[in-house]
Amino acid sequence: MSTVTRANLVEHLYSRVGLSRHDSSMILESLLGVISDRLEAGESVKLSGFGTFSVRQKGERIGRNPKTGVEVPILPRAVLVFRPSQLLRDRMNGSENAAAAETSSHDR
Repeated sequence: MSTVTRANLVEHLYSRVGLSRHDSSMILESLLGVISDRLEAGESVKLSGFGTFSVRQKGERIGRNPKTGVEVPILPRAVLVFRPSQLLRDRMNGSENAAAAETSSHDR
Protein backbone atom coordinates (compact mmCIF):
# COMPACT_ATOMS: atom_id res chain seq x y z
CA MET A 1 0.00 0.00 0.00
CA SER A 2 1.50 3.35 -0.98
CA THR A 3 0.76 6.96 -0.14
CA VAL A 4 -0.60 9.37 -2.75
CA THR A 5 1.47 12.55 -2.84
CA ARG A 6 1.01 15.93 -4.49
CA ALA A 7 3.52 14.84 -7.12
CA ASN A 8 1.40 11.72 -7.84
CA LEU A 9 -1.72 13.87 -8.22
CA VAL A 10 0.06 16.33 -10.52
CA GLU A 11 1.36 13.46 -12.65
CA HIS A 12 -2.15 11.97 -12.81
CA LEU A 13 -3.61 15.30 -13.96
CA TYR A 14 -0.82 15.66 -16.50
CA SER A 15 -1.37 12.21 -18.00
CA ARG A 16 -5.18 12.17 -17.90
CA VAL A 17 -6.09 15.75 -18.81
CA GLY A 18 -3.17 16.59 -21.06
CA LEU A 19 -2.17 19.83 -19.37
CA SER A 20 1.48 20.65 -18.80
CA ARG A 21 3.00 19.53 -15.51
CA HIS A 22 3.26 23.18 -14.49
CA ASP A 23 -0.42 23.86 -15.22
CA SER A 24 -1.42 20.62 -13.48
CA SER A 25 0.58 21.68 -10.43
CA MET A 26 -0.99 25.15 -10.43
CA ILE A 27 -4.51 23.67 -10.59
CA LEU A 28 -3.81 21.25 -7.74
CA GLU A 29 -2.24 23.96 -5.55
CA SER A 30 -5.15 26.30 -6.26
CA LEU A 31 -7.69 23.61 -5.37
CA LEU A 32 -5.89 22.69 -2.15
CA GLY A 33 -5.59 26.37 -1.30
CA VAL A 34 -9.33 26.94 -1.66
CA ILE A 35 -10.12 23.90 0.48
CA SER A 36 -7.63 24.98 3.15
CA ASP A 37 -8.92 28.56 3.19
CA ARG A 38 -12.54 27.44 3.60
CA LEU A 39 -11.65 25.05 6.41
CA GLU A 40 -9.55 27.71 8.14
CA ALA A 41 -12.59 30.01 7.96
CA GLY A 42 -14.60 27.33 9.77
CA GLU A 43 -16.65 26.28 6.75
CA SER A 44 -17.33 22.73 5.57
CA VAL A 45 -16.09 21.52 2.20
CA LYS A 46 -18.35 18.98 0.49
CA LEU A 47 -17.06 17.09 -2.52
CA SER A 48 -20.00 15.22 -4.00
CA GLY A 49 -19.35 11.48 -4.31
CA PHE A 50 -16.21 11.79 -2.18
CA GLY A 51 -16.99 13.22 1.23
CA THR A 52 -17.14 16.22 3.52
CA PHE A 53 -14.31 17.93 5.35
CA SER A 54 -15.35 19.97 8.37
CA VAL A 55 -13.85 21.61 11.42
CA ARG A 56 -15.08 20.57 14.85
CA GLN A 57 -14.40 22.45 18.05
CA LYS A 58 -13.29 20.34 20.99
CA GLY A 59 -13.76 21.75 24.45
CA GLU A 60 -11.29 21.87 27.29
CA ARG A 61 -10.88 18.65 29.21
CA ILE A 62 -8.68 17.10 31.83
CA GLY A 63 -6.01 14.67 30.69
CA ARG A 64 -3.46 12.68 32.58
CA ASN A 65 0.29 12.45 32.06
CA PRO A 66 0.74 8.69 31.59
CA LYS A 67 4.24 8.74 33.04
CA THR A 68 3.52 10.65 36.27
CA GLY A 69 -0.25 10.33 36.62
CA VAL A 70 -0.54 14.12 37.11
CA GLU A 71 -3.73 15.68 35.75
CA VAL A 72 -3.21 18.38 33.15
CA PRO A 73 -5.75 20.53 31.30
CA ILE A 74 -6.04 19.93 27.57
CA LEU A 75 -6.92 23.26 25.97
CA PRO A 76 -9.84 23.72 23.58
CA ARG A 77 -8.90 23.26 19.95
CA ALA A 78 -10.21 22.82 16.44
CA VAL A 79 -9.89 19.41 14.76
CA LEU A 80 -10.33 18.47 11.13
CA VAL A 81 -12.93 15.80 10.45
CA PHE A 82 -13.50 13.89 7.20
CA ARG A 83 -16.76 12.06 6.62
CA PRO A 84 -16.72 9.91 3.48
CA SER A 85 -19.76 9.89 1.21
CA GLN A 86 -21.89 6.77 0.96
CA LEU A 87 -20.59 6.28 -2.59
CA LEU A 88 -16.97 6.28 -1.38
CA ARG A 89 -17.85 3.93 1.49
CA ASP A 90 -19.51 1.55 -0.95
CA ARG A 91 -16.47 1.66 -3.26
CA MET A 92 -14.14 0.94 -0.34
CA ASN A 93 -16.25 -2.07 0.60
CA GLY A 94 -16.55 -3.38 -2.96
CA SER A 95 -20.30 -2.84 -3.18
CA GLU A 96 -21.99 -3.47 -6.52
CA ASN A 97 -24.21 -0.43 -5.88
CA ALA A 98 -21.18 1.87 -6.04
CA ALA A 99 -20.09 0.53 -9.43
CA ALA A 100 -23.63 0.94 -10.81
CA ALA A 101 -23.95 4.47 -9.40
CA GLU A 102 -20.55 5.46 -10.78
CA THR A 103 -21.36 4.05 -14.22
CA SER A 104 -24.69 5.88 -14.37
CA SER A 105 -23.08 9.18 -13.32
CA HIS A 106 -20.53 8.89 -16.16
CA ASP A 107 -23.30 8.22 -18.69
CA ARG A 108 -24.95 11.60 -18.10
